[in-house]
Amino acid sequence: MQKFSDKTTVLVVDDSPDSLSMINLALDQAGIAVLIALNGQQALNVLEQITPAVILLDALMPVMDGFECAVEIRKKLPLIPIIFMTGLSEVEHIVKAFDAGGNDYIIKPIHPDELLVRIRQHTASARMLIEAQKTLDTLRQHVFCIDRNGMILWSTPQAQNLLNQYRQEIDDSAELCDQLRCWLAQDGLHGHDLALPLRSSNELLTVKFFKQTQEDEYLLKIQSPTIEIDPVVLEQRLGITAREAQVLLWLAHGKTNREIAEILQMSPRTVNKHLEQLYPKIGADNRTAAASFAIQTILGVNI
Repeated sequence: MQKFSDKTTVLVVDDSPDSLSMINLALDQAGIAVLIALNGQQALNVLEQITPAVILLDALMPVMDGFECAVEIRKKLPLIPIIFMTGLSEVEHIVKAFDAGGNDYIIKPIHPDELLVRIRQHTASARMLIEAQKTLDTLRQHVFCIDRNGMILWSTPQAQNLLNQYRQEIDDSAELCDQLRCWLAQDGLHGHDLALPLRSSNELLTVKFFKQTQEDEYLLKIQSPTIEIDPVVLEQRLGITAREAQVLLWLAHGKTNREIAEILQMSPRTVNKHLEQLYPKIGADNRTAAASFAIQTILGVNI
């Protein structure tokens, strides 16, 4: 058995004495330092004190199961590899494990050689990702990384500042996650940008797909907000009236009909009338499509 060249620490979370004994022996023989927790809550307590290279996580345990534990881990340690190891082999459990933040899934009984190979692979990948993040931080790039669900795995301080500014405006982190997930699935990998309007500064954040670093890790770059949002741009480029352009602009800001009415000092019924006339002109079927069209038009990107 090939030993690990550096002193790697692994946290094993399992309530089965037999499983713990077998895994502890295999890891110890490979030169790996082992930390043990008997349930998810104990694991979180351990992680308050020390950060291992990898976490081996059973699914079904008392007090706090592995799925809930993984979700909590991801809130504070987005980069640490989590390998689920469980007797649950149904597809629904595998999907649940990855949705909770797992990087891998091994079905018991555990084969020591296979486990060690996976630990080695995940530690190497995590190490490269951490080094890349440090390099980006040094270069002061507006870069962040997400998974296929739109969850932000890490970001440079520069990107984090801009994302926090957008979060504060929409007052909903989950909404940003949903926007990133939908954009990535539909347009992000095909060269289309995502525009996030900053209402306070009348600017747009432009998110661009940079590269896929791993199977479920996507590197994105934020273009600094420099584009002013002006309804005249919509009026001229789309051939719509000035009032329709104003309504469309605030629609792109995510405002409701009632909010638009208050801003433009008209009735909600009048706003709705403008939208009814506007949709056919720009080929939109609904509010979402119209808002997307408006933002893309401002950016000068063909849909």
